[in-house]
Amino acid sequence: MDAWVIWLALFLLLLVVEVLVVDLLFLMFAGGALAAVLAALLGAPVLIQVVVFGVVSALLVAVIRPWALRTFRRETPETATNVAALIGRSATVLEPTSSLAGRVKLAGEVWTARFEGAGTLPEGAQVEVVRIDGATAVVTPSKSADLPDPANPYGTPTL
Repeated sequence: MDAWVIWLALFLLLLVVEVLVVDLLFLMFAGGALAAVLAALLGAPVLIQVVVFGVVSALLVAVIRPWALRTFRRETPETATNVAALIGRSATVLEPTSSLAGRVKLAGEVWTARFEGAGTLPEGAQVEVVRIDGATAVVTPSKSADLPDPANPYGTPTL
């Protein structure tokens, strides 16, 4: 059997392993095997083919693989979904809400709610969701609610 057929079989085997593992390591060795196929087709002796396989594989692992890993495995910020997407959203109080019970309209839906603090939030107040406990939204007054501006507590016009 010709050496190039063996190198081609090794190339295909390494590609299959790479598809299963997805680590880009076996892909680099497959590149070395492909270079050995080319060397075999050009008539190089088996020893030279093995050297070509080793050198090309080592270069691909040392140079191309780190670059490819950085390029293809970039961390993308995770998008909050489901309940996690509701945290930090604003809601409107539908009925007076205390630390025991209440109701808010959140993302177009009515949720049971609890106020995280002392006292009661009046109906119509704007709140912000701090967390979700089961099916209950835990809320605090919204930062954009009608609270006095600390820099301008008397509401006087600034120039």
